[in-house]
Amino acid sequence: MENVVAIDGPGGAGKSTIARLLAQKLNYLHLDTGAMYRAVTLAALRKKIDFNKQDKLIELAKNTDINFNQNGDIFLNGENISEEIRSAAVNKHVSQTAAVKGVRDVLVKKQQQLARNNKVVMDGRDITTVVLPEADHKFFLTASLEERARRRYQEVRSKNKDADFEKIKESIARRDKMDSEREHSPLKKAEDAVLVDTTNLSIDEVLAKMIEIIEGEVQ
Repeated sequence: MENVVAIDGPGGAGKSTIARLLAQKLNYLHLDTGAMYRAVTLAALRKKIDFNKQDKLIELAKNTDINFNQNGDIFLNGENISEEIRSAAVNKHVSQTAAVKGVRDVLVKKQQQLARNNKVVMDGRDITTVVLPEADHKFFLTASLEERARRRYQEVRSKNKDADFEKIKESIARRDKMDSEREHSPLKKAEDAVLVDTTNLSIDEVLAKMIEIIEGEVQ
């Protein structure tokens, strides 16, 4: 699949940041698929839907309009929710939403359609294995749990919000376990994806490494 860069990895590995910057460099559209699951989760919270009612979540996903603009901002039924989907309430429930096969089926179709109609850099947890397995360029970004927790802690603190490092670390570890052990589309590295450990690399170093690989593959 030409003009498509697919990126997977656990939370805090730098996927969204790198994908956004890479999309800018390539003049592609950035699609953060994790944000789509967060959007459905936010919609469910607003409608006070029980997260154990899978049929309700699936119906909600089918009837919810989710789109991105060229800057990578995400819109729920026309409303920019890029900030609100990062709330503690959404963090708490997003893994439940993402574990529902019917929800994943609905969103995967939307993601594949967006990739067919645009030049995209798409990041998530099952992009290289399920959503876009035929993408030309496939990467798996990771970092140590300690480093990922540190990044998330600094991100929260930069917004002048209270943060507990140990709680953030526990939350990330719990999400890792749920994502890698879920029955449908678990988080795992595709055999042909390039592994990039970002633990000791700056954003610029990661970006340069990926661009070098992409340009080498194109040639």
